[in-house]
Amino acid sequence: MSYLGIDVGTTGSKAVVFDRRGKIRAESAGDYSVKSLQSGWFELDSFEVIRLCKKIIADAAAQVRSSDPVTAIGIASQGEAFTLLDSKDRYLSGAMVSFDVRSQRQVEKVCRIFGKEKLYSITGHTAHTIFSLFKLLWIRENQPDLFNQTRRLLCFGDLLRYELTGQAMISHNLAARTMLFDISRKRWSTEILDEFDLSEDRLSVPVESGISAGPVKPSIVKELGVDKNVIVATGGHDQCCGSIGVGVTGAGMAAYSIGTVECITPAFEDCVLNETMMKSNLATYPYPIGDLYTTVAFCMTGGSGLKWFVDHLSACEKNRAEKNGFNVYEQLLESMPEDPTNLMVLPHLTSTGTPSFDSSPLGAFLGIDLNTTKGGLLKGLLEGITHEMRLNLTLLENSGIKISGLRAFGGGVRNETWMQIKADVLGLPVECLEVREAGCLGAAMLAVKAAGDVNSVKECCAQWVRVSRVYEPDPKKTSFYRQQHEIYKGLYELMTPVKNAMNQLKGRQSL
Repeated sequence: MSYLGIDVGTTGSKAVVFDRRGKIRAESAGDYSVKSLQSGWFELDSFEVIRLCKKIIADAAAQVRSSDPVTAIGIASQGEAFTLLDSKDRYLSGAMVSFDVRSQRQVEKVCRIFGKEKLYSITGHTAHTIFSLFKLLWIRENQPDLFNQTRRLLCFGDLLRYELTGQAMISHNLAARTMLFDISRKRWSTEILDEFDLSEDRLSVPVESGISAGPVKPSIVKELGVDKNVIVATGGHDQCCGSIGVGVTGAGMAAYSIGTVECITPAFEDCVLNETMMKSNLATYPYPIGDLYTTVAFCMTGGSGLKWFVDHLSACEKNRAEKNGFNVYEQLLESMPEDPTNLMVLPHLTSTGTPSFDSSPLGAFLGIDLNTTKGGLLKGLLEGITHEMRLNLTLLENSGIKISGLRAFGGGVRNETWMQIKADVLGLPVECLEVREAGCLGAAMLAVKAAGDVNSVKECCAQWVRVSRVYEPDPKKTSFYRQQHEIYKGLYELMTPVKNAMNQLKGRQSL
């Protein structure tokens, strides 16, 4: 028996097959493009996404068909983005992704009508254009014919599951990302639906993660190349599945995704809804395991900041590395000074993420002098990104969510220097995992549970998740960074007047 986990992302999807010991046996991946119809509008072609997902499922399943065929499929997916279907299951729309901001007017309108605090108390999320509620209201106001034809509204996790099984079911944690879900009662919020005259019968049935949605439809068995008895499990939000994939099964631990965006995803026991969480834009919503809850604390500039540094400040190094077959990222990271820098870097090269959700932020390098090297600039940037994550950890702790250790995954874990910076700045041990594809692994473990081959996801994690290395904080460096962080945590507010003045000048460069 083997188990397939698929992770449906914003720019691509990946399917990975794991055997009964959690070892990778096959994988397949593909990309698609986000289309921008005009400024602030960003959509995926839902048909293109689902077609690719079916293809990579079939590709991965074919690699193990003769030796260890797939018996269950689990799905991790991006949140918020949804597709409208008519009564004949025809796609009526593309899917507005999280950074589509056209619904800002709807956010403001809903907050006036319903109240920010009340919305938060029900949904566990603060109002923002990220979420499905506001995008749906935008469609109703601006594309009423489309809205009136709609029979189903499906996020990508339940859309793929519906295509595979014919069952419209959505996991509690993915449902919560719509801001239409009551996180305490774990059902669609009749109060919100009634207030905005939205119909529950257009939504998928909310269910727990890790249960069977039934077998693959007979009509699609041949296309996927799987057995007719293969079941499809209810999965979850991609960050939650990644957290499961690194073995976060109880309170105190958190996953640390180090990729394009940096994100910390903890598990905690109570449904934490308080002023600190709300003001910090830290969501609270169901975790895919038991009665636990989770949140996502994130900095939008993660690995994307490192890529910016390479593309725009390191052209010579990049060309030399390409010519000689070297990894330019590793070379630049090796050029960094051993000691902490004296730089203070606001790492916001794009929207800020939590806690401020600032779509017009200020990025800044402070403290540069004639002795500052390129390696020093790079280390300052990585320190700044990690200070931002430490700020989020502090806010979580002030909210009552204690985190004693982090389990890291993603592209960043391959570099020892980078990971040691993380441990030193955060003042916490950072465990690195053997797994490369934590989202797919988490989704596959939910499929194992749905198939009845383990009693719990926690049991599966104990068997499948393996720590490869632990980075302990260096006491001396951590002491320095602790003092540096006292400056950092007030820096963004201090620079806000400068940011506002500079933003007023935007658009006036061409005279």
